[in-house]
Order: sequence, then C-alpha cells, then structure tokens
Amino acid sequence: MLYMRPSPPIPQFNIILGSLVNIKHYPTAISLSKQFESKGITPDIVTLSILINCFCHLGHVNFAFSVFAKILKMGYHPDIITFTTLIKGLCLRGQLRKALHFHDDAVAQGFRFNQVTYGTLVNGLCKTGETKAALELLKKIEGHSINPNVVMYSTIIDSLCKNNLFADACNLYSEMIVKKISPNVITFNSLMHGFCAMGHLKEAIALLNHMKLKNIKPTIHTFNILVDVSCKEGKMKEGKIVIAAMVKAGGKPDVVTYNTLMNGYCLVNEVKHANHIFNSMVQNGITPNVISYSIMIDGFCKKKMIDEAMNLLEEMKCKNMNPDTVTYNSLIDGMCKSGRIDYVWDLVDEMYDRGQPVNIITYSSLLDALCKNCHLDRAIALFKNMINRGIKPDKYTYTIIVDGLCKGGRLKIAQDFFQHLLIKGFHMTAPTYNAMINGLCKAGLFDKALALLSKMEEKGCMPNAITFEIIISALFEKNENDMAEKLLREMIARGLLQ
Repeated sequence: MLYMRPSPPIPQFNIILGSLVNIKHYPTAISLSKQFESKGITPDIVTLSILINCFCHLGHVNFAFSVFAKILKMGYHPDIITFTTLIKGLCLRGQLRKALHFHDDAVAQGFRFNQVTYGTLVNGLCKTGETKAALELLKKIEGHSINPNVVMYSTIIDSLCKNNLFADACNLYSEMIVKKISPNVITFNSLMHGFCAMGHLKEAIALLNHMKLKNIKPTIHTFNILVDVSCKEGKMKEGKIVIAAMVKAGGKPDVVTYNTLMNGYCLVNEVKHANHIFNSMVQNGITPNVISYSIMIDGFCKKKMIDEAMNLLEEMKCKNMNPDTVTYNSLIDGMCKSGRIDYVWDLVDEMYDRGQPVNIITYSSLLDALCKNCHLDRAIALFKNMINRGIKPDKYTYTIIVDGLCKGGRLKIAQDFFQHLLIKGFHMTAPTYNAMINGLCKAGLFDKALALLSKMEEKGCMPNAITFEIIISALFEKNENDMAEKLLREMIARGLLQ
C-alpha cells in the first residue's frame, strides 16, 4: 500500500491500524503510522484518534496530548471519544487532578461529555481512594443533565465497601432504587463483599435470594464470595451448601472455588480433607495453580508434614510452575519449626536463583529458628544483613530478636538494641516490651523492669496481662512478695485479671 501509486485513501490505512489496536499491538500501530507519514500520506482525525488511544494504553500520556495538539493545529474537531480516551489515559496514570482540570477546561469551552466519560472519571477517583470526590462528581453531573448510570453507582458502592464505609454503600444503593436505576450483578457482588467484611454471612446469602427476585443471574464470582467468607469463618458446611447452590444454578466451580475450600479446611486443621479437594480438582477438569499448591504446602507445613510439602514443591517444578515467595516462606517456616534449619538455607538459595524476593516474613522465620536454637551470632548477622538489604523489620521481627537475645543470655546486647529502637522512635508493641521486661526480670533487675513498664505507658503502649504476670511471677520467685502483691492489686484495678 505504501508504494502504490496513487496511494490508497487514508481510511484504508486506518482499517489496518484499527485492527492492530483491537489485538493490542499498540507499538506496531504507532510504527506503521510513522511509516506512512514519512511517505507524505496525511493522517486524518480517525488516524490521530487511534494514535491517542495507542499512546494512552502504553502510558505515554504526554505523547497522546502532543497528538491532540496536532489535531487542533490541523483544524480537526476532536469528538467525545478522543476527549474520553485522553481522560482515561490520565486516570490510568493516576493523574486524576489533571484529568479533572482537562474536563473542566473542555466544559468551560462548551464541550459536553457523556456517561462513558463520567464513568471513567468516577472509576479513576475510586481507584485512587478519592471516593468522596467520586460521590461529589456524581451529584455534580446530574446538574449537567447527565443521568448517572448503574456503572457509576456500582463503582462507588464497591469503593465504599472496600473502605469499610458499608452504611454509606447501603444508602447509595437505596438512592439507586429510588431513582429507578436497576442494580446489576456487580452491584450485588460489591454489597456481598461488604456484608462479608462485616461478618454478616446471613445477610450476604439473603442478597443472593434478592438477586433471583430481580432476575439477575449470579456469576461464579458471586458464589465464590460467599464460599470465601464461609470458609474463613470455619463454616465448611455452609461453604459446601453454597457450592451446591452454584452447581444447581448451572455454575461450575473454578480454581478459585477449590482454593477457597482447601484454604478453609487448612484453617480448621483438616489438612486431609484439603488434600482430598486438591486431588479431586484434576479429576473434575480443573488445573491447580501456584496458589493451590501454596495452600496445600502451607497446610502440610503447619501440621509438620514436611516431606509431603516438599513432594508438592518438586511436583510444581516438574510441571514448570514457578513457586513464589509465599510458597517458599511456608516451606521455610515449616522446616524451621520442625527443627530442620540446616536444610532451610538451600531453599533460601533456591529463592534467589529463581528470582523470588526474600521478604520480612522469610527473615522472621529464619531469625526465630536461629534464636530458638541458640545460634545468636548468626541471628545478629542475619538481622544486620536484612537491614543492609533495605528490608524494614516489623513488630514481630523486633520481638523475635529481643526475646532471643534475652533468653540466650545476651541481656546487654538486647538492652543496647532495645535502647537504640527507643531513640530511633520505633513504635514497639506490648510483646516486644514483654520480651525485654522478661529478660530484665530473669536477671533480677526489677528496678529496670519496673522503669521500662513506666516507659512503656509513656510511649503510648498499654501493658497487658502478660506484662504484669511476667514481673509478678519473677518477684514471687525472688521472695519480693510485697512488691508482687502491690502489682497484683494494680493488675486487678486495671481489669487485667479475670
């Protein structure tokens, strides 16, 4: 086409570019447009709109606006699709303020947008946590004679539910009904998530019946939401009833359904049942994924069935499946807790070799095992290695290292370390203070233990029953009965002794 004389009309080239965009070959479409422009073939408004779409999908919003400037320079009039594409591009890049300013400028110049444009803005605002702004926009567009649709309402309801503003979500749902905007399956799925997050399983199931009354067909995702909350609450019987309802409604359980059920059985320590579900997946034509294997490996490790877990890891490798950090962390933690710490380092090396990042959970498992096996020098070296790698310790890591040093007779190092944390302003929780207080009490340093108890409260960390029990037990052991009884009375006054 490029070398035909005369050149084919520009719509012929646009058909090719449009086809490439449909199959998401955006760079190729851009490259071909450059080729025909270099041959003197002038793009039209359709060509330029296609290029804007390509640049926006590739995240090159600045280039997209350069093409927009070219449209204006060539005297073309951009349509609503062009404007909406640019707004979507800005939203995808998280540039919501720019998107809103661009919208306001266009409106000020007399341009009018449609439901698709406003749906894009609402979606962008919700995804960046600006749910309040999305609600304000919803009210604003009604003043522009644009009727908000079910997509906009559902997007905001979903965002409200995810932000634990469930009452607001219900109010917005009621507003939809009053305005005679029919909810769809996405609306109900979001509300179900909300009910489930609040622990209201019965109300969530009632929504399923409400959907049937409105002739809205639930999706597999709808049922999976209910299966998930049932299993997380340990209500395996209810979860299986939901799956039976799914099958009755013509749905087929997918890998998410099976994973959820397996995870539920593992949570209630019924690993054999979980393994049965895992084995039945293949028989029912469902291929287990990395999450499936990780759930079972974690379940086996928590029951200290390390050989079974390792067999699954080997099975994954045979199937060319890449175990992820979650998979390895489960195995490392299981091996550490089963006393197989010498074998753990091979797994850590394997993680590095496979490009799986070692994270704070990995380090915490290793530190805990080293401390409990009295390898304190190695634990200190590993802690320093973690810091050097830019991995920030969390409250569990601090507790592990302080407790390990105290119990291993390295009280001075534990004190220095703890003091360093206080000076640096780290927010420590009660278990970390308890570990340090326990170490001081074991060494008979009651004055320092009591001083740390006061410091704990000064720092806004309230002592718990364990804190008092540690000091009181140590005082009784050293026959410091008067002080022990005084603390016991204080413990009762605080309501910490049942």
